[in-house]
Amino acid sequence: MAFHSVLPVTATDIQIIRKGRTLLQLDSIRFGDNPCVAIIGPNGAGKSLLIRCLAGLQEPDIGQVTWGRDPPDKARQLQVGLLLQRPVLLARSVLDNVLYALKAANIPREQAQARARAALDTAGLGKLVKAHAGVLSGGEQQRLALARALALRPQMLFLDEPTASIDPSSTLPIEQMLKEAISDGMKIVLVSHDLGQVRRLAEEVILLHHGRVLERGQAAEFFTHPRSAEAKAYLNGELLL
Repeated sequence: MAFHSVLPVTATDIQIIRKGRTLLQLDSIRFGDNPCVAIIGPNGAGKSLLIRCLAGLQEPDIGQVTWGRDPPDKARQLQVGLLLQRPVLLARSVLDNVLYALKAANIPREQAQARARAALDTAGLGKLVKAHAGVLSGGEQQRLALARALALRPQMLFLDEPTASIDPSSTLPIEQMLKEAISDGMKIVLVSHDLGQVRRLAEEVILLHHGRVLERGQAAEFFTHPRSAEAKAYLNGELLL
């Protein structure tokens, strides 16, 4: 079967409704044109819900998400990665955590070994391959989860607050891993409350509020000349749900 690209990832006229309340409502939004897009907004704005929809984990009640020309499907799932705020790791060694994912993707053994070790070296975990994942620090566990995701070489990687639960000293190594992935051609969609991180990584910013897009534009322009009163309030820490 011929491989069809998952890019662009598009959501068209989607709504998610719970108990009569519309949590997410978007006309049309497309990802894959810019190397890194940041989704920002106050708590409860719908950011995590949006990337779960885009990653194929949450089906909208109304509307459609497409990967390339078609709806999400299992055959292309490995081309769309998702890294959550709190990583889910196996009760195995650091190396086995990455190898397990590559084996599930039917990557040949020797190639999987090479990919896994290269990804762990990039993550600064090359000397901990035999360590049990459970003994790692929070920052190391998040780097392991990111190394596992990157080793699969998805076309698009969604990240939901990847550094929110770790200490600041662990943030920059993760950002460096993402910068290298972007340089290699991977597309990144990042949910983050860390506006410094958004400035460092993103070329484009989407501001969500009450499940709707308030503003979308180039990151440099957004931070220096926000167009809406809500965007200005958010940058000043004054926009609440």
